[in-house]
Amino acid sequence: MTLEQLCNKIDLKKMSQFTDKEINGVFVSDMISDVMAGAKSGNLWLTVQTHKSIVPAANLVDVSAVIITSGKQVPPETIELASKHDIAILSTDLPTFEIVGKLYAIGIQDS
Repeated sequence: MTLEQLCNKIDLKKMSQFTDKEINGVFVSDMISDVMAGAKSGNLWLTVQTHKSIVPAANLVDVSAVIITSGKQVPPETIELASKHDIAILSTDLPTFEIVGKLYAIGIQDS
């Protein structure tokens, strides 16, 4: 499944400009060190973190997208940096637990 297909299946708001990518799993953590050690290329990274540091971490691991959960507001400087580096930032008002359930229901699971 691609990011575009995902956004059409579940209600995710596109925050940054990005190239469509394939999704191959999910990684959930609010700690950047966990993401750098455990996320895999092509994963969706679910977090409530919104600061600029999520962009280099996402880029380093080559995640397909960062999904900001729980309706957290993403600062403009984070969105701008993500767009500059072709990092997909998506958002949802749903809490992390609920969005994980939706992802699982449409067939996206931990890789």
